[in-house]
Amino acid sequence: MTKRGLWLVLLTAGLTVVANLLLRTGVIRAGGMGGNLTELPSVLLRLASQPLFVIGFIAYGSASLVWFRVIATEPLSTAYPVLVSLTFLLVTLSATILFQEAVSIRKLCGLGVVLIGILMLTGD
Repeated sequence: MTKRGLWLVLLTAGLTVVANLLLRTGVIRAGGMGGNLTELPSVLLRLASQPLFVIGFIAYGSASLVWFRVIATEPLSTAYPVLVSLTFLLVTLSATILFQEAVSIRKLCGLGVVLIGILMLTGD
């Protein structure tokens, strides 16, 4: 993977992480998501009126546009695992800080393994 490709993957991961955090916050502020299909139109309307949800949705779209550039120019077999691993790592750490989600020793060990995998994938 080229340095430019790695930077674009990092940008995609960053936008994806921000999107996930904003979407979660927006869903919470909008009152959550019910499982009933008959409530779907009203739920979607509440979400669409929640600014953080809308910004998160735009961030996801932006991440997709950057990602399209990555898959057009970089080996997918390297870029995709790096993207998913970084996103997994950063979302988990961010959720722990922002939403006070619990992180067990087992989860920390798993994150360490993911980090080692990222280093192995990006180093040639």
